[in-house]
Parts: sequence; structure tokens; C-alpha cells
Amino acid sequence: MAGADAASSDNAQRQGVRELRRVAAIDIGTNSTHLLVAAVDPSLRTFSVVLAEKSTTRLGERDAATGHLSEEALARGMDALRRFTDLAASHQVEQIVTAATSAVREAPNGREFLQQVKDELDLDVDLVSGPEEARLIYLGVLSGMSFGDRPHLLLDIGGGSTELILADGRDARALTSTRVGAVRLQRDFVREDPLPPKGQAFLRAYIQGSLEPAVDKVRRRIKPGETPVMVATSGTAMAIGALAASEDDRAPLKLHGYRLDRDRLDRVVERLLTLSPEQRKGLAPINDRRAEIIVPGALILQTTMQMLDVEEMVLSERALREGLIVDWMLRHGLLEDRFSFQSSIRQRTVIHQVQRFAVDQKRAERVAKHALCLYDNTAGVLHRDTGLGRELLWAAAMLHACGQHINLSAYHKHSWYLIRHGELLGYSETEHLMVAAIARYHRRSLPKKRHEAWQALQTRSERRTVSEMALLLRLASALDRRPEPVVDLIRVKTKTGVLSLELVPERLNQNLSLEQWSLEGCSPVLQEATGLALKVKVQQ
Repeated sequence: MAGADAASSDNAQRQGVRELRRVAAIDIGTNSTHLLVAAVDPSLRTFSVVLAEKSTTRLGERDAATGHLSEEALARGMDALRRFTDLAASHQVEQIVTAATSAVREAPNGREFLQQVKDELDLDVDLVSGPEEARLIYLGVLSGMSFGDRPHLLLDIGGGSTELILADGRDARALTSTRVGAVRLQRDFVREDPLPPKGQAFLRAYIQGSLEPAVDKVRRRIKPGETPVMVATSGTAMAIGALAASEDDRAPLKLHGYRLDRDRLDRVVERLLTLSPEQRKGLAPINDRRAEIIVPGALILQTTMQMLDVEEMVLSERALREGLIVDWMLRHGLLEDRFSFQSSIRQRTVIHQVQRFAVDQKRAERVAKHALCLYDNTAGVLHRDTGLGRELLWAAAMLHACGQHINLSAYHKHSWYLIRHGELLGYSETEHLMVAAIARYHRRSLPKKRHEAWQALQTRSERRTVSEMALLLRLASALDRRPEPVVDLIRVKTKTGVLSLELVPERLNQNLSLEQWSLEGCSPVLQEATGLALKVKVQQ
């Protein structure tokens, strides 16, 4: 059968037929939920969009008193996801990659909603942080636009947050996410529509104050002599671009790449400010829901351009959902060239945190080496992981000691806090929590139900992976007793009821009694967690 498959593949290649891989991306936003189905060409290392669907789910319309996602919003969200997963399945996609952003991220019952999605649709939804959302937007824009040698300012105005990114063709220099969005502003501040002059002035001042930290961060990272190109994505920017383009003598065939200067933007915004909601709904380029929230979104766009002193913006149809496809391709080794630097984003963000927290990097790398050695040699014995845990184990091993400069005796707890509240780009919110928890449980007691780190993990599968990886890290870190390396490698043998570890020293006849004693100290925990007895010896 394998031979027949190979022959079929060879025939396809000889006949010039490329075998495409289908992947779907779902972006669960504050105002809308989007589906994108992409055909990925492994030979050309690119993708094309097969299907794009949108559903106005309005998750941002939360309960005013509690901040919870309302029952109506939850129902709309579930209905859209049910349709989208059915559509994706009909296209025979091999995987659905997902991102839930600010509305779900901030709602007290957001995780319950994601658990419901998992239970009813068997769909794992990644809850992404603001900076990770910004990184995915960057990847999406980069996939559809050549940056050349110039830095670009990317602006994505969502329903609940606005992402501002400074990036070039190689990497993002600044990733920011601010809790100001079109739906949020409409819900919290718009009491009269059209907005009276006082309301306009207040909203502009509020937007400016909210965006100031992000704008300052971006400005500091623009090098002398550089003039960045501003790129705007999202429904708000596209709707405003469509309004401006509708006045052109020859309307553009597509809005991607359409340029809009500040004078024209100001004219469009001033016109929108004079119209009632019903009048805005009568504008051909704007749907009914967009008409309700476009004024706050337009003011964010206008204010940002003014703050950055930018005279022109370029529209990009690609953003977060395309970024999810690019990220999937990076993880599967299907992208090179201008994306090659991004393929190591997980490793680079962890190393950045290692340096930030003044971790001894050489010692951390030794612990990580031993942890991965144990992982590779104890499959089916100490863990049942299928691959995800290995990357999380490496990250946790590199960062497990970051809390030592705060308190040596309880540093694992401080490491959990620092990792949890640090920035790990390339990791979903769930993965981020798991890395922190693995570091938390690499020493002292096993997890307990009352622990905050344990309660933050939502599923039995997450907790099992954390428990297994933390046990491997416990064994690996037990060998880190001295500033200099003394253990070259670990040989693993298992037989019924016993795990045997043989330590191979760096140098012949090196004394490893300290490391042997330290490892043997893990015996009670190993016995409690797995039922295995531990036997340690040193190669003579």
C-alpha cells in the first residue's frame, strides 16, 4: 500500500499536479467570527484562500454588571462555530487553527465558553494574548505585502482592542495591544448618535490617552532617518477605504494595497460624524452592524495617524486569520525566505525572557538537554505525550530558575508568576499557562487542587501533560547541583516497576555522588506519581 501511495505521488509530480494541503483558520473576535480555508502548496511554500466566511457574533456585547459574555452572544458564537467547523470539514481540512481575542480573553466566563466549544464541537480554541495577537497580524500582513527595506507601522482596529506594530521584513520591533476598540468605545461611551461636539472631543481625548503608551513605544524604535509605511487592516479600515474609493472616478477592483491620504480620511470621518445610524446604514460600502460602530473605529484610525504624524495609509486585506495560516506553515517547516527568522519565534522569545530574568543560560541549557533526553527515552513510561509537551518542557526547563533572584527557598512559585505574567510569543494562552505550571511543579510538592497554577489549567489533558513534563523537569533539575557541567548524558532503562538511570560523567572517574544523591531524593515523588521505584547508578 505504501508503495502504491509513493507511485501515485511520483505520477502526480511527473504530470505537474501539486498536492495541496487544506487548513482552516477561525478568528473569534469581539464583533465578528471569521473562517478562512486555505490551500497550502508545500512545493511553492505558499497558500491561497479557498473560502472566507464571516459571522457577526457580537461577543463584545457583554453583561454590563458582570462583564460576562451574554447568553445571546454565547448562542451566536456557538452557532457560527458549528457552521464553520462543518464547512471546514466539507473542505477536508487536515487541521483547524484558532484564535480567540479580547472579548473572550477578558470575560470572566470566557474559558467556560471555550470549554463548551471543546465539549460540543471537539474544537480546541487558542486564547491568545494581546502581543501574540499582534504577532499573528504581522505574519498575516507580511504574507500579502512586500515590506522591502522600509519599516512598516501596522494598525489593526478590532472590536475590543487595537494592535499597533512596528515591523520590517525580518521581524517585529514592537508589538502592542491596547484595550480600545470600536465595539468597546460604542458600548461604553456613545450615548447620542450622531455624536455631539463634546462627545467627539471626549472620545478623541480618551483614544489619545489610551494609545499614548503604544505610540511612544513604537516611536522609540523608529531609527533616525526612517520613514515607516503605515498599513491599516480590519473591518473599520476596509469600510473607510471602501467609502473613500466609492468617490473615485474609477473604483479599484480590490481594496488590498489601496492608498488613502490623511486629508481624504479626515473628510470621510467628518462626513460620518454628521450622519445618523440609519443614514450610515444607507451607505453602500457599509453593512448594518458596521454602521453602528464605525464612528468610534474611524476616530481611532484618525487619531492614530495624527499621533504618529503619518500622511498616508495602505490597506491590507490580510491580518490575523491569514497570520494563523502562516504560523501553521512555520510550525510545519513549510516557509522560508522572509519568514525564516519567524520560524524560531518560540525559541527567541524564551531566550529573551532568560536574559531578562538574569537566568544562568548555560545551566538552563544543561537542564533542558537532560529533560529532553529523559523525554525521548521514557515515552510510554513517564509520559504519554505525542509531541506538544516536548516544546513546553524545553521552555519550562530554560525558565524554571527565573524566580531564584526573588526567593531561593520558594523560587518555583516565583518562577510560575514571572513566566505567567511574562511575554511568550508563539505560544497560545493555554500553552503559556502550561509552561508556567511545569516550572511551578518541578520541585517540592505535587499539584494540589487549591493551587492557583493548577486551577488555571482547564482540561484533564492539560493537567496530565503538565504533571508528566514537570516530573521530567524535576529529575533533570536534580542534576543541576554545580556551576560547571559534570553529567554528560543519562542512560535510561525500564523494567517492571523500576526506572533505572545511569549517569555518564563528563570526565573519566569523575565523582557524581552528589548528583546521584540528588536524583535519589526524587524517589518518593516518582513513586507517588507513577508507582515506579527509582534506581540510580554512575558509570564507572
